[in-house]
Amino acid sequence: MKDKKDGILTAAKALVVGSTMLVPGVSGGSMAMILGIYDRLIQSVSSFFKNIKGNLIFLTEFVIAALFGMFLFAKPLEALIGAYEKPMMYFFIGVVLGGCPLIFKEAGMSRISWKAIVYLALGAAVVTSLTFLPENLFSATSGGVEGFLIQFFGGIVISIALILPGISVTYMLLVLGLYQGVLSAIGSLDILYLLPLALGLVAGILLLTKALEGAMKHFPQPTYMIILGFVLGSVGQVFPGLPTGGEIPVCILLAAAGFVLIYFISKLEERKTGNETMEASDAVES
Repeated sequence: MKDKKDGILTAAKALVVGSTMLVPGVSGGSMAMILGIYDRLIQSVSSFFKNIKGNLIFLTEFVIAALFGMFLFAKPLEALIGAYEKPMMYFFIGVVLGGCPLIFKEAGMSRISWKAIVYLALGAAVVTSLTFLPENLFSATSGGVEGFLIQFFGGIVISIALILPGISVTYMLLVLGLYQGVLSAIGSLDILYLLPLALGLVAGILLLTKALEGAMKHFPQPTYMIILGFVLGSVGQVFPGLPTGGEIPVCILLAAAGFVLIYFISKLEERKTGNETMEASDAVES
């Protein structure tokens, strides 16, 4: 029964991650971190062969639900943002900020130190620096081997945005000149267009997750504080400008709603993790 409940919870979180992944400025990694599933994702990929059955089940549940969320909700969300850009973006700002206390706690920081500020600034600077990259960086209209290789390496670069919280997959697609092509290919199920991109994505994920898991395990404070810097830096990508007139109370309410929603979800996740740790400790003692 517990495994079934865990599977449903994993699918629900993956649905949210997938549905927001193609929203401009919103990071799938941030959503996974905020929802408390990020560490499990990294461990499942980097340590796949340590528990093949369990990791395969988890990753299958996550990927299927995330893809379902992407195909089902990405377009409606894009339409909502097009019609109500500022209110929707303020909601996402609230969502991002609501998950920050959990990430800070994951770092094991009891107080703010100068080192923590440096790590935060470093993470925020990395995300902010992406705005200076020229768009259509890897864009190519040619097919054949050249087009395949460009798409493949584009997939590797996109994997960085997919894995690291705070870096928007959508923004990276724009920088690479692949955003419109990917949206069109997803809408028309053009597998041949998406295949080299997917292969590069898988290759990049396999290369990066092992290093990231090691950093989170051996250097938790700097790693999580840099990740928190990524997340805070991403707020600048989402910020649509100051609201005016009747938008002001709407934006404030939606930002507050996003913050409260994610904050309480993260607190529930924290409580769940604490209970599981206590159960594991009791089992060892008995």
